[in-house]
Amino acid sequence: MSIPDTVFKAHGTGNDFVVYADPEGRYEPSEDEVVWLTDRHRGIGGDGLLRITRPRFVSDLSEEEIRSAEQSGAQWFMDYRNADGSLAQMCGNGTRASALFIQRMDLGDGDSVKAAGHADCIALGTRAGVKTLTPLGDDDLLGHDVFRVDMGEWRIGPLMEHTVSIPGIDGRIRGTYVDMGNPHVVCLIGDRSNDFAQEVARSSSTLPELEMLELTRKPVVEPALAEGQNVEFVRVESVDTAKDAGTATMRVHERGVGETLSCGTGLCATGVTLRALTGISHWTIHVRGGVLQVDVDDDAVRLTGSATIVGTISLAPRR
Repeated sequence: MSIPDTVFKAHGTGNDFVVYADPEGRYEPSEDEVVWLTDRHRGIGGDGLLRITRPRFVSDLSEEEIRSAEQSGAQWFMDYRNADGSLAQMCGNGTRASALFIQRMDLGDGDSVKAAGHADCIALGTRAGVKTLTPLGDDDLLGHDVFRVDMGEWRIGPLMEHTVSIPGIDGRIRGTYVDMGNPHVVCLIGDRSNDFAQEVARSSSTLPELEMLELTRKPVVEPALAEGQNVEFVRVESVDTAKDAGTATMRVHERGVGETLSCGTGLCATGVTLRALTGISHWTIHVRGGVLQVDVDDDAVRLTGSATIVGTISLAPRR
């Protein structure tokens, strides 16, 4: 078995993971092992697996990608796998869980924070580039062990370019493509603010209310994206133009997983789309797993939320 005897359970606002450290590059998991570990009935359970290792031990990275990560100060790499065993470019909630794990396991060293320019920051390698995480402690709204992660550049496609339907549910909705290092289609399903996006939401959706959606079923996106996508369904709750701030509620179907309680890159894609629709740059977004803050500017997105290490698990020999 290419999994260590001891693994950990962690989550970021309910987006949960099996996580372990692999500093010597001995434990690259097989697809079968990922599926087994993340199975909620026969394994530990999780939306994915986080292997914290050195960039040079991630077999799908090129020499250039390894060199770039190390030169950016990332001594640790988040090798993330979806629950179906597939590789994933990025996981925003996973970066916070990884950063807390690195802290708790005392894996940090001087080189891992130099590029961030701050003694407490962590430079973490991902398939979507190096991400810098800043620990912020506890927050009354966001929870315990809060981290802010600079998610880097974003790219948005034409507004409402895609049509999304859900098998077994009447109706359709228009969605917007956003690239956060992984692909998203963000759908505005409602607006309670009686302001910016209400007419857009009304005209673009014939689906039921947000709470009524059955997201265990994989949404169908047209035109289809070759690599698949996460799909976010979003309702605006309020906007404050004077403060350049808004609140929203989001649900998400993640590719390779299903509906999750939270999705970090999905939250960022939602913030990007809402900014394009409303002009508001700062969003407090409620998901089923908690509350997070998304701040968008022309160059980058920052995601702020909590992380939790649930426990330590000793694996029995697998027969």
